[in-house]
Amino acid sequence: MADSPTEAWTSDQAYEPFIGRWSRLVAPRFLEWLPGAPGLAWCDVGCGTGALAHAVLATERPVRVLGVEPSAEYLAAARRGAADPRFEGLAGNAMELPAGDGEFDRAVSALVLNFVPEPEVAVREMRRVGRAGGWVGGYVWDYAEGMQLLRRFWDAAIALDPGALELDEAHRFPLCAPGPLDALFRASGLLDVEVSAITVRRVCPDFDDVWRPFLGGQGPAPGYCARLPEALRNALRERLRALLPSRPDGTIPLDARAWVVRGRIPG
Repeated sequence: MADSPTEAWTSDQAYEPFIGRWSRLVAPRFLEWLPGAPGLAWCDVGCGTGALAHAVLATERPVRVLGVEPSAEYLAAARRGAADPRFEGLAGNAMELPAGDGEFDRAVSALVLNFVPEPEVAVREMRRVGRAGGWVGGYVWDYAEGMQLLRRFWDAAIALDPGALELDEAHRFPLCAPGPLDALFRASGLLDVEVSAITVRRVCPDFDDVWRPFLGGQGPAPGYCARLPEALRNALRERLRALLPSRPDGTIPLDARAWVVRGRIPG
């Protein structure tokens, strides 16, 4: 069944219950880890529906937050969620940021770098728009082991359809590991590069809360799920149900580990 990756990024209402709610748990933890101070200007690269930009506004007392996002629907959602004059959303992509050199004290990204065709270009762009002495940082999922929701989904899918291995983010995105992230940031000329892990937990009330977002079509796993014949999709649902750590009361605790990376701009 598997073929080339199908990744729609058009519905914020489908994205939020799928991955947005997980990213919003990681964002404030990431900001605690990234060196910060009040009164800074921030650029959120690939801001999506605004998980990281909104956390910056809520916790960092910034003077300005620019969100750059190629999806018009996600950018509109980020704007709606930030009724704050300090936030500006602009259409754009990570490899050609709509900002001048040295405009920002912090250039950050959430769950973006592995989807960029040339992540080295994106990090160089983040460094370019950052000021000397500022920081570039971001986070990506640990698809190989620590992001349980997606790991269990692909384990179930591959058991039924070995071709799904080619679509599994752990297979597709070798960047999402400490060594490659460290090398990426160092190759961009950043200093004091550090990679660490942040793990968050969400207790899902029932299996439907886990499964329903996979039917929304946003991102690789839901895109794959949407293309399956009904019988195979039903088999996938039941195999996933069997793999999840369900409690006696029906709740399902799931952990999500993100690799976080930061580097200081020389100067």
